[in-house]
Amino acid sequence: MTKKQKTLEIIQRLKEAYPDADCTLDYEEAWKLLVSVRLAAQCTDERVNKVVPALYEKFPDVNALADAPVEEIEEIVKPCGLGKSKARDISACMKMLRDEYGGKVPEDFDALLKLPGVGRKSANLIMGDVFHKPAIVTDTHCIRLVNRMGLVDGIKEPKKVEMALWKLVPPEEGSDFCHRLVWHGREVCTARTKPYCDRCCLNDICPKNGV
Repeated sequence: MTKKQKTLEIIQRLKEAYPDADCTLDYEEAWKLLVSVRLAAQCTDERVNKVVPALYEKFPDVNALADAPVEEIEEIVKPCGLGKSKARDISACMKMLRDEYGGKVPEDFDALLKLPGVGRKSANLIMGDVFHKPAIVTDTHCIRLVNRMGLVDGIKEPKKVEMALWKLVPPEEGSDFCHRLVWHGREVCTARTKPYCDRCCLNDICPKNGV
């Protein structure tokens, strides 16, 4: 089985195991996903989902958040950790959306990367979930799992993992594949305990079975 064939097999099995897997950050509008993904750095999505309702209640749109004192944003988001830098980035990002994009999130990868606090992972998440374009989100679950599965070989740098996966994963599958890796990484191929290989849908083709 070639690496490409193995990738397609893994995609299919994860699709069957997690047919409804989607983004675990709650949002109804693109700008809210931008805020949440910034807050999710070194923080759980579950905690972010609990924190953001208070932020949006006080600052309900891009303009309100752009005009908000950074200190007030920080006060609300500090349970997510790194409150000062996250509040600063969110404020600057909303100002840029307001001033340069009419309050809309740009539908262009390079434009997204120019927004304060937005890196490749965040930009790919927006491209895939909001605009339904090809995307590969290399978060910690993705990086851990594709290394264990042998799709990449000892690569830990997110951009390098992303580039390697673009060669293996069909563009239309990338976004959903990464969401399913998150679900699988939380439920089965865990980081802080020994992976539950005995109940893994990939255990017959994964080189790290039991390791």
